[in-house]
Amino acid sequence: MVTRLTDSPVYAHLWSTPELEEVFGETARWQAWLDVLVALARVQARHGLVPPEAAEQIAASARTEHLDMDRVAAGTRVTSHSTLGLIRELQRVLPESAREHVYVGATVQDVSDTWFGLVMRDVGDLVRRDVRALEATVLGLAEAHRDTPMAGRTHGQPGAPITFGFKAASWADELRRHLDRLDEGRPRWAVGQLAGAVGALAFHDTDVDPLDLRRDFCTELGLGDPGASWLTSRDRVAEFGQVLALVGGTLARIGGEIYELARPEIGELAEPTTATAVGSITMPHKRNPEVSEHLDTLARLARAAAGVLLEGTVVSHERDGRGWKAEWVALPEICLLTGTALGLARTLLDGLEVHADAMVANLDRFGDRLTSERVLAGLSGRLGKHAAQDLLQGVLASGEGVVDALVTRGVASADEVRGWMTRDAGTTAARMVDDVVSRARGREPGP
Repeated sequence: MVTRLTDSPVYAHLWSTPELEEVFGETARWQAWLDVLVALARVQARHGLVPPEAAEQIAASARTEHLDMDRVAAGTRVTSHSTLGLIRELQRVLPESAREHVYVGATVQDVSDTWFGLVMRDVGDLVRRDVRALEATVLGLAEAHRDTPMAGRTHGQPGAPITFGFKAASWADELRRHLDRLDEGRPRWAVGQLAGAVGALAFHDTDVDPLDLRRDFCTELGLGDPGASWLTSRDRVAEFGQVLALVGGTLARIGGEIYELARPEIGELAEPTTATAVGSITMPHKRNPEVSEHLDTLARLARAAAGVLLEGTVVSHERDGRGWKAEWVALPEICLLTGTALGLARTLLDGLEVHADAMVANLDRFGDRLTSERVLAGLSGRLGKHAAQDLLQGVLASGEGVVDALVTRGVASADEVRGWMTRDAGTTAARMVDDVVSRARGREPGP
Protein backbone atom coordinates (compact mmCIF):
# COMPACT_ATOMS: atom_id res chain seq x y z
CA MET A 1 0.00 0.00 0.00
CA VAL A 2 1.38 3.41 -0.98
CA THR A 3 1.04 5.93 1.86
CA ARG A 4 3.21 8.78 0.58
CA LEU A 5 1.98 10.94 -2.28
CA THR A 6 5.52 11.13 -3.61
CA ASP A 7 5.53 7.32 -4.03
CA SER A 8 2.19 7.20 -5.80
CA PRO A 9 2.34 5.71 -9.32
CA VAL A 10 0.28 8.73 -10.40
CA TYR A 11 2.67 11.37 -9.04
CA ALA A 12 6.01 9.63 -8.53
CA HIS A 13 7.43 11.12 -11.76
CA LEU A 14 7.41 14.52 -10.05
CA TRP A 15 9.74 13.32 -7.28
CA SER A 16 11.98 10.63 -8.75
CA THR A 17 13.27 9.16 -12.00
CA PRO A 18 13.28 5.56 -13.29
CA GLU A 19 17.08 5.67 -13.29
CA LEU A 20 17.27 6.62 -9.62
CA GLU A 21 14.54 4.19 -8.67
CA GLU A 22 16.92 1.51 -9.93
CA VAL A 23 19.36 2.69 -7.25
CA PHE A 24 16.98 3.25 -4.35
CA GLY A 25 14.15 0.82 -5.00
CA GLU A 26 13.56 -1.84 -2.35
CA THR A 27 14.95 -4.70 -4.42
CA ALA A 28 17.95 -2.68 -5.61
CA ARG A 29 18.83 -1.62 -2.08
CA TRP A 30 18.69 -5.16 -0.71
CA GLN A 31 20.74 -6.43 -3.62
CA ALA A 32 23.36 -3.75 -3.02
CA TRP A 33 23.62 -4.83 0.61
CA LEU A 34 23.97 -8.46 -0.49
CA ASP A 35 26.69 -7.43 -2.93
CA VAL A 36 28.58 -5.87 -0.03
CA LEU A 37 28.36 -9.16 1.87
CA VAL A 38 29.61 -11.05 -1.18
CA ALA A 39 32.59 -8.71 -1.52
CA LEU A 40 33.38 -9.16 2.18
CA ALA A 41 33.30 -12.95 1.93
CA ARG A 42 35.48 -13.02 -1.18
CA VAL A 43 38.10 -10.75 0.35
CA GLN A 44 38.06 -12.70 3.61
CA ALA A 45 38.57 -15.88 1.57
CA ARG A 46 41.61 -14.39 -0.14
CA HIS A 47 43.01 -13.52 3.28
CA GLY A 48 42.35 -17.03 4.60
CA LEU A 49 39.55 -16.08 6.99
CA VAL A 50 36.76 -18.05 5.33
CA PRO A 51 36.94 -21.05 2.97
CA PRO A 52 37.03 -20.04 -0.71
CA GLU A 53 34.21 -22.46 -1.55
CA ALA A 54 32.02 -20.84 1.12
CA ALA A 55 32.65 -17.40 -0.41
CA GLU A 56 31.56 -18.64 -3.82
CA GLN A 57 28.48 -20.29 -2.36
CA ILE A 58 27.59 -16.98 -0.70
CA ALA A 59 28.09 -15.20 -4.02
CA ALA A 60 25.82 -17.66 -5.82
CA SER A 61 23.04 -17.44 -3.23
CA ALA A 62 23.11 -13.75 -2.32
CA ARG A 63 20.49 -12.71 -4.85
CA THR A 64 17.17 -11.18 -3.91
CA GLU A 65 15.35 -13.60 -6.22
CA HIS A 66 16.63 -16.48 -4.08
CA LEU A 67 15.39 -14.98 -0.83
CA ASP A 68 11.95 -14.70 0.71
CA MET A 69 11.80 -10.99 1.44
CA ASP A 70 8.70 -11.42 3.61
CA ARG A 71 10.81 -13.62 5.87
CA VAL A 72 13.53 -10.96 5.86
CA ALA A 73 10.99 -8.36 6.97
CA ALA A 74 9.53 -10.63 9.65
CA GLY A 75 12.99 -11.47 10.96
CA THR A 76 13.92 -7.81 11.10
CA ARG A 77 10.84 -6.98 13.16
CA VAL A 78 11.23 -9.95 15.52
CA THR A 79 14.90 -9.32 16.26
CA SER A 80 14.71 -5.50 16.25
CA HIS A 81 17.99 -5.66 14.33
CA SER A 82 18.46 -3.95 10.99
CA THR A 83 20.18 -6.79 9.13
CA LEU A 84 19.66 -9.97 11.17
CA GLY A 85 16.54 -10.86 9.20
CA LEU A 86 18.58 -10.65 5.99
CA ILE A 87 21.47 -12.67 7.45
CA ARG A 88 19.23 -15.47 8.65
CA GLU A 89 17.35 -15.68 5.37
CA LEU A 90 20.63 -15.84 3.45
CA GLN A 91 21.85 -18.55 5.80
CA ARG A 92 18.65 -20.49 5.21
CA VAL A 93 19.28 -20.78 1.46
CA LEU A 94 23.00 -21.55 1.81
CA PRO A 95 24.52 -25.00 2.16
CA GLU A 96 25.23 -25.78 5.79
CA SER A 97 28.98 -25.60 5.20
CA ALA A 98 28.75 -21.92 4.21
CA ARG A 99 26.27 -20.61 6.75
CA GLU A 100 28.76 -19.62 9.43
CA HIS A 101 30.83 -17.62 6.95
CA VAL A 102 28.20 -14.98 6.20
CA TYR A 103 28.71 -11.46 7.56
CA VAL A 104 31.84 -12.39 9.54
CA GLY A 105 33.11 -9.54 11.68
CA ALA A 106 30.89 -6.92 10.04
CA THR A 107 28.26 -4.59 11.48
CA VAL A 108 25.08 -3.01 10.16
CA GLN A 109 26.94 0.23 9.68
CA ASP A 110 29.73 -1.46 7.73
CA VAL A 111 27.10 -2.61 5.25
CA SER A 112 24.96 0.52 5.11
CA ASP A 113 27.86 2.99 5.06
CA THR A 114 29.55 1.05 2.28
CA TRP A 115 26.24 1.24 0.43
CA PHE A 116 26.30 4.99 1.04
CA GLY A 117 29.73 5.08 -0.60
CA LEU A 118 28.36 3.23 -3.62
CA VAL A 119 25.34 5.54 -3.74
CA MET A 120 27.40 8.71 -3.52
CA ARG A 121 29.73 7.43 -6.23
CA ASP A 122 26.99 6.35 -8.63
CA VAL A 123 24.50 9.15 -7.99
CA GLY A 124 27.34 11.65 -8.08
CA ASP A 125 28.26 10.36 -11.54
CA LEU A 126 24.65 10.70 -12.73
CA VAL A 127 24.41 14.21 -11.33
CA ARG A 128 27.68 15.14 -13.01
CA ARG A 129 26.43 13.81 -16.34
CA ASP A 130 23.25 15.89 -16.15
CA VAL A 131 24.97 19.04 -14.89
CA ARG A 132 27.46 18.72 -17.75
CA ALA A 133 24.62 18.35 -20.26
CA LEU A 134 22.88 21.40 -18.79
CA GLU A 135 26.08 23.39 -18.96
CA ALA A 136 26.46 22.54 -22.64
CA THR A 137 22.89 23.68 -23.35
CA VAL A 138 23.30 26.91 -21.41
CA LEU A 139 26.65 27.64 -23.04
CA GLY A 140 24.85 27.32 -26.36
CA LEU A 141 22.29 29.87 -25.22
CA ALA A 142 25.06 32.18 -24.04
CA GLU A 143 26.81 32.04 -27.40
CA ALA A 144 23.64 32.36 -29.48
CA HIS A 145 22.47 35.38 -27.47
CA ARG A 146 25.86 36.92 -26.69
CA ASP A 147 24.68 40.23 -28.13
CA THR A 148 20.91 39.97 -27.62
CA PRO A 149 20.06 43.07 -25.55
CA MET A 150 17.66 42.92 -22.64
CA ALA A 151 16.95 44.76 -19.42
CA GLY A 152 19.04 43.74 -16.47
CA ARG A 153 16.91 43.74 -13.32
CA THR A 154 17.71 44.37 -9.68
CA HIS A 155 15.22 43.91 -6.86
CA GLY A 156 12.75 42.80 -9.54
CA GLN A 157 12.89 46.18 -11.28
CA PRO A 158 14.44 47.15 -14.64
CA GLY A 159 17.94 48.42 -14.00
CA ALA A 160 20.35 48.75 -16.91
CA PRO A 161 20.91 46.98 -20.24
CA ILE A 162 22.64 43.58 -20.38
CA THR A 163 22.44 40.75 -22.89
CA PHE A 164 20.58 37.51 -22.54
CA GLY A 165 23.85 35.74 -23.30
CA PHE A 166 25.32 37.36 -20.19
CA LYS A 167 22.46 36.05 -18.07
CA ALA A 168 22.86 32.54 -19.52
CA ALA A 169 26.63 32.70 -18.99
CA SER A 170 26.06 33.34 -15.28
CA TRP A 171 24.03 30.12 -15.17
CA ALA A 172 26.74 28.21 -17.00
CA ASP A 173 29.48 29.56 -14.75
CA GLU A 174 27.60 28.39 -11.67
CA LEU A 175 27.04 24.95 -13.17
CA ARG A 176 30.78 24.71 -13.91
CA ARG A 177 31.54 25.28 -10.23
CA HIS A 178 29.22 22.40 -9.35
CA LEU A 179 31.17 20.18 -11.76
CA ASP A 180 34.35 21.21 -9.96
CA ARG A 181 32.78 20.38 -6.60
CA LEU A 182 31.62 16.98 -7.81
CA ASP A 183 35.05 16.15 -9.21
CA GLU A 184 36.90 17.35 -6.14
CA GLY A 185 34.57 15.61 -3.70
CA ARG A 186 34.27 12.22 -5.39
CA PRO A 187 37.43 10.72 -3.84
CA ARG A 188 36.19 11.78 -0.39
CA TRP A 189 32.67 10.37 -0.81
CA ALA A 190 33.23 7.17 -2.77
CA VAL A 191 34.76 5.15 0.07
CA GLY A 192 33.78 2.00 1.91
CA GLN A 193 33.40 1.23 5.59
CA LEU A 194 34.80 -1.79 7.43
CA ALA A 195 35.17 -0.68 10.99
CA GLY A 196 33.79 -3.32 13.34
CA ALA A 197 32.21 -2.50 16.65
CA VAL A 198 33.95 0.78 17.57
CA GLY A 199 36.04 1.40 14.46
CA ALA A 200 39.23 -0.36 15.58
CA LEU A 201 38.71 -3.49 13.42
CA ALA A 202 39.40 -5.61 16.48
CA PHE A 203 37.52 -8.64 15.16
CA HIS A 204 39.88 -8.91 12.19
CA ASP A 205 43.06 -8.15 14.13
CA THR A 206 44.16 -11.79 14.20
CA ASP A 207 46.30 -13.44 11.53
CA VAL A 208 45.80 -10.73 8.90
CA ASP A 209 46.48 -7.02 8.66
CA PRO A 210 43.02 -5.47 9.17
CA LEU A 211 43.96 -2.39 7.14
CA ASP A 212 45.01 -4.54 4.18
CA LEU A 213 41.72 -6.42 4.48
CA ARG A 214 39.73 -3.19 4.49
CA ARG A 215 41.67 -1.82 1.52
CA ASP A 216 41.00 -4.98 -0.48
CA PHE A 217 37.34 -4.93 0.53
CA CYS A 218 36.94 -1.38 -0.77
CA THR A 219 38.81 -2.20 -3.97
CA GLU A 220 36.57 -5.22 -4.56
CA LEU A 221 33.59 -2.85 -4.66
CA GLY A 222 35.27 -0.14 -6.72
CA LEU A 223 35.51 2.22 -3.75
CA GLY A 224 38.37 4.08 -2.14
CA ASP A 225 39.82 3.19 1.24
CA PRO A 226 38.69 5.75 3.85
CA GLY A 227 42.01 5.78 5.72
CA ALA A 228 40.25 5.77 9.08
CA SER A 229 36.93 4.41 10.24
CA TRP A 230 34.17 7.01 9.93
CA LEU A 231 31.37 5.60 12.07
CA THR A 232 30.57 8.96 13.67
CA SER A 233 32.46 11.16 11.23
CA ARG A 234 29.57 12.02 8.94
CA ASP A 235 31.05 14.96 7.07
CA ARG A 236 31.29 12.95 3.83
CA VAL A 237 27.56 12.36 3.68
CA ALA A 238 26.81 15.92 4.78
CA GLU A 239 29.15 17.40 2.17
CA PHE A 240 27.61 15.32 -0.60
CA GLY A 241 24.17 16.50 0.48
CA GLN A 242 25.24 20.13 0.51
CA VAL A 243 26.61 19.87 -3.03
CA LEU A 244 23.34 18.36 -4.25
CA ALA A 245 21.43 21.11 -2.45
CA LEU A 246 23.61 23.70 -4.18
CA VAL A 247 22.87 22.10 -7.54
CA GLY A 248 19.17 22.25 -6.72
CA GLY A 249 19.53 25.89 -5.72
CA THR A 250 21.06 26.77 -9.08
CA LEU A 251 18.26 25.00 -10.91
CA ALA A 252 15.70 26.85 -8.79
CA ARG A 253 17.41 30.15 -9.60
CA ILE A 254 17.25 29.40 -13.31
CA GLY A 255 13.65 28.27 -12.96
CA GLY A 256 12.82 31.42 -11.04
CA GLU A 257 14.25 33.59 -13.82
CA ILE A 258 12.18 31.77 -16.42
CA TYR A 259 9.10 31.89 -14.19
CA GLU A 260 9.36 35.69 -13.92
CA LEU A 261 10.37 36.44 -17.52
CA ALA A 262 7.57 34.24 -18.86
CA ARG A 263 4.92 36.55 -17.36
CA PRO A 264 2.84 37.86 -20.28
CA GLU A 265 3.54 41.48 -19.39
CA ILE A 266 7.26 40.69 -19.82
CA GLY A 267 7.13 37.80 -22.30
CA GLU A 268 10.88 37.41 -22.81
CA LEU A 269 11.09 33.65 -22.17
CA ALA A 270 8.67 30.75 -22.30
CA GLU A 271 8.74 27.11 -21.30
CA PRO A 272 8.38 24.49 -24.02
CA THR A 273 4.90 23.04 -24.20
CA THR A 274 2.88 20.41 -26.02
CA ALA A 275 -0.55 20.34 -27.60
CA THR A 276 -1.86 18.10 -24.80
CA ALA A 277 -0.56 20.20 -21.90
CA VAL A 278 -3.27 21.90 -19.80
CA GLY A 279 -2.27 25.11 -18.06
CA SER A 280 -5.44 25.56 -16.04
CA ILE A 281 -8.59 23.46 -15.81
CA THR A 282 -10.67 26.62 -15.23
CA MET A 283 -8.75 29.23 -17.28
CA PRO A 284 -7.93 27.70 -20.67
CA HIS A 285 -5.95 30.73 -21.82
CA LYS A 286 -3.17 30.12 -19.29
CA ARG A 287 0.24 28.70 -20.07
CA ASN A 288 1.66 28.08 -16.64
CA PRO A 289 5.44 27.74 -16.06
CA GLU A 290 4.92 24.43 -14.26
CA VAL A 291 8.46 23.09 -14.67
CA SER A 292 10.14 26.30 -13.54
CA GLU A 293 7.88 26.39 -10.52
CA HIS A 294 8.54 22.75 -9.64
CA LEU A 295 12.30 23.29 -9.69
CA ASP A 296 11.80 25.65 -6.75
CA THR A 297 9.66 23.08 -4.92
CA LEU A 298 12.26 20.35 -5.38
CA ALA A 299 15.06 22.65 -4.25
CA ARG A 300 13.22 23.56 -1.04
CA LEU A 301 12.82 19.90 -0.14
CA ALA A 302 16.44 19.16 -1.08
CA ARG A 303 17.69 21.91 1.23
CA ALA A 304 15.60 20.46 4.04
CA ALA A 305 17.10 17.01 3.48
CA ALA A 306 20.59 18.52 3.31
CA GLY A 307 19.93 20.13 6.67
CA VAL A 308 19.15 16.74 8.18
CA LEU A 309 22.45 15.39 6.81
CA LEU A 310 24.31 18.35 8.28
CA GLU A 311 22.68 17.71 11.66
CA GLY A 312 24.15 14.20 11.49
CA THR A 313 27.68 15.55 11.85
CA VAL A 314 27.02 16.20 15.55
CA VAL A 315 26.96 12.73 17.13
CA SER A 316 28.62 10.99 20.05
CA HIS A 317 31.58 8.72 20.66
CA GLU A 318 32.31 5.82 18.28
CA ARG A 319 28.76 4.95 17.18
CA ASP A 320 25.53 6.91 17.41
CA GLY A 321 22.40 5.87 15.54
CA ARG A 322 20.64 9.20 15.87
CA GLY A 323 22.34 10.92 12.97
CA TRP A 324 23.25 7.82 11.00
CA LYS A 325 19.73 6.38 10.84
CA ALA A 326 18.31 9.76 9.81
CA GLU A 327 20.64 9.56 6.80
CA TRP A 328 18.78 6.44 5.65
CA VAL A 329 15.84 8.76 4.91
CA ALA A 330 17.57 12.01 3.99
CA LEU A 331 20.31 10.76 1.64
CA PRO A 332 18.02 8.88 -0.77
CA GLU A 333 15.55 11.77 -0.58
CA ILE A 334 18.03 14.43 -1.66
CA CYS A 335 19.37 12.18 -4.41
CA LEU A 336 15.88 11.59 -5.81
CA LEU A 337 14.93 15.26 -5.60
CA THR A 338 18.11 16.48 -7.26
CA GLY A 339 17.99 13.85 -9.99
CA THR A 340 14.38 14.76 -10.76
CA ALA A 341 15.21 18.46 -10.88
CA LEU A 342 18.09 17.85 -13.26
CA GLY A 343 15.91 15.85 -15.63
CA LEU A 344 13.23 18.54 -15.63
CA ALA A 345 15.78 21.31 -16.10
CA ARG A 346 17.30 19.55 -19.10
CA THR A 347 13.88 19.34 -20.77
CA LEU A 348 13.12 22.94 -19.86
CA LEU A 349 16.35 24.43 -21.19
CA ASP A 350 16.57 22.22 -24.26
CA GLY A 351 13.23 23.63 -25.42
CA LEU A 352 13.40 27.11 -23.91
CA GLU A 353 11.76 29.79 -26.07
CA VAL A 354 13.75 33.03 -26.20
CA HIS A 355 11.76 36.02 -27.43
CA ALA A 356 14.47 38.51 -28.39
CA ASP A 357 11.92 40.91 -29.85
CA ALA A 358 10.20 41.21 -26.48
CA MET A 359 13.55 41.84 -24.81
CA VAL A 360 14.23 44.75 -27.16
CA ALA A 361 10.67 46.07 -26.80
CA ASN A 362 10.98 46.09 -23.01
CA LEU A 363 14.24 48.03 -23.26
CA ASP A 364 12.58 50.57 -25.54
CA ARG A 365 9.58 50.82 -23.24
CA PHE A 366 11.71 52.14 -20.38
CA GLY A 367 13.65 54.45 -22.67
CA ASP A 368 16.40 56.70 -21.37
CA ARG A 369 15.86 55.74 -17.75
CA LEU A 370 17.79 52.50 -18.22
CA THR A 371 20.87 54.48 -19.29
CA SER A 372 21.11 56.28 -15.95
CA GLU A 373 24.16 54.30 -14.81
CA ARG A 374 26.13 55.38 -17.88
CA VAL A 375 24.99 59.01 -17.60
CA LEU A 376 25.92 58.95 -13.89
CA ALA A 377 29.41 57.73 -14.84
CA GLY A 378 29.79 60.59 -17.32
CA LEU A 379 28.62 63.23 -14.88
CA SER A 380 30.74 61.87 -12.03
CA GLY A 381 33.91 62.84 -13.87
CA ARG A 382 33.04 66.50 -13.65
CA LEU A 383 30.73 66.81 -10.61
CA GLY A 384 31.89 64.00 -8.36
CA LYS A 385 29.98 60.77 -7.95
CA HIS A 386 27.70 61.75 -5.08
CA ALA A 387 26.85 65.20 -6.39
CA ALA A 388 26.07 63.65 -9.78
CA GLN A 389 23.89 61.03 -8.07
CA ASP A 390 21.84 63.69 -6.29
CA LEU A 391 21.44 65.76 -9.44
CA LEU A 392 20.47 62.89 -11.69
CA GLN A 393 18.07 61.34 -9.20
CA GLY A 394 16.27 64.69 -8.92
CA VAL A 395 16.04 65.01 -12.69
CA LEU A 396 14.60 61.52 -13.09
CA ALA A 397 12.13 62.04 -10.24
CA SER A 398 10.88 65.27 -11.83
CA GLY A 399 9.95 63.55 -15.06
CA GLU A 400 12.05 65.95 -17.13
CA GLY A 401 13.86 64.74 -20.21
CA VAL A 402 17.38 63.83 -19.17
CA VAL A 403 19.14 65.51 -22.09
CA ASP A 404 17.29 68.81 -21.82
CA ALA A 405 17.47 68.88 -18.02
CA LEU A 406 21.25 68.42 -17.92
CA VAL A 407 21.80 70.93 -20.71
CA THR A 408 19.56 73.46 -18.93
CA ARG A 409 21.56 73.00 -15.71
CA GLY A 410 24.77 73.61 -17.63
CA VAL A 411 26.49 70.39 -16.60
CA ALA A 412 26.80 68.78 -20.06
CA SER A 413 26.11 69.38 -23.72
CA ALA A 414 23.37 67.53 -25.56
CA ASP A 415 25.96 65.59 -27.58
CA GLU A 416 27.80 64.55 -24.42
CA VAL A 417 24.66 63.25 -22.77
CA ARG A 418 23.57 61.38 -25.89
CA GLY A 419 27.05 59.90 -26.16
CA TRP A 420 26.86 58.60 -22.62
CA MET A 421 23.44 57.14 -23.33
CA THR A 422 24.45 55.36 -26.51
CA ARG A 423 27.68 53.89 -25.19
CA ASP A 424 27.41 50.09 -25.62
CA ALA A 425 27.09 48.68 -22.13
CA GLY A 426 26.91 45.17 -23.59
CA THR A 427 30.56 45.07 -24.69
CA THR A 428 31.97 44.08 -21.31
CA ALA A 429 29.08 41.71 -20.68
CA ALA A 430 29.78 40.02 -24.01
CA ARG A 431 33.47 39.68 -23.13
CA MET A 432 32.46 37.89 -19.93
CA VAL A 433 30.29 35.54 -22.01
CA ASP A 434 33.36 34.73 -24.11
CA ASP A 435 35.41 34.14 -20.98
CA VAL A 436 32.85 31.73 -19.47
CA VAL A 437 32.52 29.81 -22.72
CA SER A 438 36.29 29.60 -23.20
CA ARG A 439 36.98 28.38 -19.68
CA ALA A 440 34.23 25.78 -19.89
CA ARG A 441 35.61 24.45 -23.14
CA GLY A 442 39.16 24.35 -21.94
CA ARG A 443 40.52 27.31 -23.88
CA GLU A 444 42.23 30.40 -22.57
CA PRO A 445 39.98 33.47 -22.77
CA GLY A 446 40.69 35.82 -25.65
CA PRO A 447 41.79 39.45 -25.37
